[in-house]
Amino acid sequence: MSCGCVVMCPFSSCVLLCRFVYNLNPLPCRLSSLPALSDPDGGACRRTYCGRGRQCVLMAETGRAECVCQEKCRPSFVPVCGSDGRFYENHCEVYRTACLERRRIYVVHSKDCFFKGDACTMSEYNRLKSMLLDMQPKVLSSGEQSQQRDMEEKRALVDTMYKYLDVDQDGRLVSDELEKVGIKLDRFMTDSLLECTMQDLLRYDDYNNDGHLSLHEFYTAFQVVQLSLAEDQRVSVSTVTVGLSAVLSCAIQGTLRPPIIWKRNGIILNFLDLEDINDFGDDGSLYITKVTTIHMGNYSCHAYGYEDLYQTHVLQVNVPPVILVYPETQAQEPGVSASLHCHADGIPNPKLLWLKNGMDLQPRSSKQLSLIANGSELFIGSVRYEDTGAYTCIAKNEVGVDEDISSLFVEDSAKKTLANILWREEGLSVGNMFYVFSDEGITVLQPSECEIRRHMKRTERIVATYEEMCPKGEGVSPQHCVWSSAVNVRDKYIYVTQPLQSRLLVVDTQAQKVVQAVATDPFPVKLLYDKSHDQVWVLTWGDMDRTHPTLQVIPQASVGEVHHAIRTTFQRVDDFFIPPTNLIITHVRFAFVFLKNEPAVHKIDLETFHRVKTISLKNYSCIPASMAYTHLSGFYFIQCQSKSHLQGPPQLLIDSVTDTVIGLNLNITGQPYVSPDGRYVVTPDPESSKLIVQTVSFQGELALNQEVDNPIVVSDLVFQPSFTESNQHVVVATSGSGTDLLFSDLSSGRTEVLRSLKEPLAPHAWPWGGPNRVVVSSGLFGQYLVTPSAESLFVLNGKQSTPHCEVSDIKRGNTIVWVGEV
Repeated sequence: MSCGCVVMCPFSSCVLLCRFVYNLNPLPCRLSSLPALSDPDGGACRRTYCGRGRQCVLMAETGRAECVCQEKCRPSFVPVCGSDGRFYENHCEVYRTACLERRRIYVVHSKDCFFKGDACTMSEYNRLKSMLLDMQPKVLSSGEQSQQRDMEEKRALVDTMYKYLDVDQDGRLVSDELEKVGIKLDRFMTDSLLECTMQDLLRYDDYNNDGHLSLHEFYTAFQVVQLSLAEDQRVSVSTVTVGLSAVLSCAIQGTLRPPIIWKRNGIILNFLDLEDINDFGDDGSLYITKVTTIHMGNYSCHAYGYEDLYQTHVLQVNVPPVILVYPETQAQEPGVSASLHCHADGIPNPKLLWLKNGMDLQPRSSKQLSLIANGSELFIGSVRYEDTGAYTCIAKNEVGVDEDISSLFVEDSAKKTLANILWREEGLSVGNMFYVFSDEGITVLQPSECEIRRHMKRTERIVATYEEMCPKGEGVSPQHCVWSSAVNVRDKYIYVTQPLQSRLLVVDTQAQKVVQAVATDPFPVKLLYDKSHDQVWVLTWGDMDRTHPTLQVIPQASVGEVHHAIRTTFQRVDDFFIPPTNLIITHVRFAFVFLKNEPAVHKIDLETFHRVKTISLKNYSCIPASMAYTHLSGFYFIQCQSKSHLQGPPQLLIDSVTDTVIGLNLNITGQPYVSPDGRYVVTPDPESSKLIVQTVSFQGELALNQEVDNPIVVSDLVFQPSFTESNQHVVVATSGSGTDLLFSDLSSGRTEVLRSLKEPLAPHAWPWGGPNRVVVSSGLFGQYLVTPSAESLFVLNGKQSTPHCEVSDIKRGNTIVWVGEV
């Protein structure tokens, strides 16, 4: 029997499997086995793949993992014929023998090799069985057909036939019983020119050679599939640590079980060319070679054709803690307060504890020493000399531990000490600043003191070329700086676009000077920094009508003295998206590009700039407007463009494991925003004036969490770490048409509105895309935010949800970058 593909399967299900393989994937395919794990800890052998017929063992002498021939096979009788002409009880015995004899033996999917020269060939024998089935009284069909229902009807026919043949009703079909029936059928057999007789049922399908056919053997002969799944195994929960491999085994059992099909979010995985899910063993297990957080979520398995009987696997991925402290060093004089901050990400949420000079730190009941937000902040009310020391923050969860040290020095005249000089110079003069790009140039703002540390006027010269930062153009109108987008490059540089000059400027944050102008295609309007590959991506429009948009890349953005832009091959670019990094996800491999009026997103390799694949959105009539991403379960959220001012189409969900659209994100419309840890998805609903808050659990389940009343039409939205709960967030949203600003604590649901922050820039006065009133936070440990009005700048205290100060005479300061220490 020729299957058209290389598939290791029982001969009785080969036709079914190969038809399935051909229909789903006409290319050649191979299903191969999983490694046998024989060391109980699953350590070295978990990482060793031995192949069929072999197993991994730990050698007692060396302790190393080695592959040896399999000692024995599971006791299953699914006979096959080997290419050496021998009869084997199952596939495993074929490959085990090949290993022991050190020669290649493969499975021949035909039983003709057992009966060479016999007149009753396999094809003739199949004709006999078909005729026997046709002679049985048919069961009335219910009308609705499925493979499972057909099999139930076939099983009823075979049951009836077996009872008829088993004359003495002893549950055994012997030769005499078959012969008696055969005599009655001789005339029919002769007319049909069959070379086979009823006795051939025993010759072909008496697998254990005991001289009779059991009902089980009779089912096998007529390919009656019997499947079962224990009730307590319908849902299986597995937990694996990130970076390790995972094996999900399907618990569906039964005679002639067809190939196992695995699905994730409704998408069949078996025949997708996935680099991380690349093996389905002889037993139908799912093998994930290197688990990451995108793999968490639900998987289901069922036998091909029997989707009603399925098992659900819930995969949770645990991540050891990753920790950051701030500041690393600080110096204070006696009597002032001091705060030491600690942030840790991990799955499950890490617990935090503090040591001082290696000893457990027990917070006193007084205000002198207290732990805030589950240990995220260690607050000392009035420092004393004895508070000097090394404070170690330790983060623990069930899969790991991480720690870091924050040092505190308490001395008289502390500002004269080396530690304090370094702390003040680095912490206040260079880092922890907002850079605001406005009509008159660049303002460097220290937020806690509301102090302008430096103002670079538009006439200031660029270091490399000595031309003006904002050169005067033609005409008599006063020349202003025109900016559109800026990014922080590892706290060393800021790249900022000047669309009317067809260039971007590079600002050195140490020298606080513009050091280079980089020429780009006309009208650069949007920048994104790819931290994984140290490159800045630049979207240009060509002109104000966006008629010739291009995408350019500046490599090695944080190193070297001379930077230049490389044009990519993408034309008609409408927008692009690069997933963000965080403490857990430190490397991103792909970006996504949207082309004008095209219902698709194009996946781009960030190293080569080549298109990897195109994900069509045509079935949903969705032209993408924006994207967001969570690494928890790997969901991409697609906002679709609205063709009118009415409510736009619902968001789409894409699974990053399969790069497939898996459906609508409920009925949620608008632009999605994802928190830095990937746990919250917030969408301002343009119709209902609500913030729709969704959560992503550590099992990868996306759920609707709450709807927050939102009295503003949102222009921009950022997440700020909560000051009362660890691993929680506060949402801060600005209005694009009014003077209000919203604070919403996602853990408590508490919402506050700040009013009278003055009018923002009019939308038509900000033609570069993006929000006309931005809001920028001061990093992981900062409590301040900045948002502009048309002619001034507001600094907000996020810890108290109040205005902190207003900086006047900063016009059109809608391009803002934070430069911090961490």
